[in-house]
Amino acid sequence: MRAVADSSFVIAIENDEQHNREECRTAYDQCGKIYLPQSTLNEVAYFLTREGGNRATTTFLKRLPETKYMLECLLPEDLSRITELLEKYSDTRLDFVDASVAAVAERLNITTVLTLDRRDFSLIRPKHVDYFAVPPSDSA
Repeated sequence: MRAVADSSFVIAIENDEQHNREECRTAYDQCGKIYLPQSTLNEVAYFLTREGGNRATTTFLKRLPETKYMLECLLPEDLSRITELLEKYSDTRLDFVDASVAAVAERLNITTVLTLDRRDFSLIRPKHVDYFAVPPSDSA
């Protein structure tokens, strides 16, 4: 299974104290490739630094090449789609990173989004599928 990861999922795996860590770890293990938009990486680094200082972030970055995560650059077409999503869902809590995860998933024709932010991703209606599968609770 291929998936795109949101920051909440990555942070849950990295943080030993997250109550969803084991569920996320199981979903991670079930995936082949996990695409990590650069916007998501920025948010992950911010939260890791906030919670554990630079050491937490540098530890994560050093391990990143050995993980299933594959960094994915945002393309101009992604920025257009992100803008559309932010405008369409302007009355929700959908933010730039969430919209970028959805845009990358659409571009790569991926139907699974790894996130703990089920509310925002259940609202989004992707162009390539009726809805995203959102593990760890959904079966993907």
